[in-house]
Amino acid sequence: MSIPVDPADLRQALADFDSGYLLTTSSPQVKVVTVDPVAGDDGTLRIAGPGRGTLRNLAENPTVTVVFPPRERHGYTLLVDGTATTDGEDVLVTATAAVLHRPAAHADGPLPPEGCGHDCAPIGG
Repeated sequence: MSIPVDPADLRQALADFDSGYLLTTSSPQVKVVTVDPVAGDDGTLRIAGPGRGTLRNLAENPTVTVVFPPRERHGYTLLVDGTATTDGEDVLVTATAAVLHRPAAHADGPLPPEGCGHDCAPIGG
């Protein structure tokens, strides 16, 4: 099940999650680092100092995904796709899409987090 999240609502959605994982790629490797982004009002995520390997990957490929795992068993995962730019040692992710997701087999889990905008309508199944 997936519930779309408007990138402009990321600040509210992130209140229901802890640290996330920034995924970058540089052929053929995927690099994953733990991050604590700060959401802007405009659907951006500022990530402080993710490291040189991440910055190298972004120089080759600015497409990223940030994954926020659920706090509770069988809860929703927040997935944020976007394009990243560097700002010194920091990264600024402009979200292009975001979704709360969990497999149908986890439907016994908690309700969607409040951060989904209250118009939560699952898509798929």
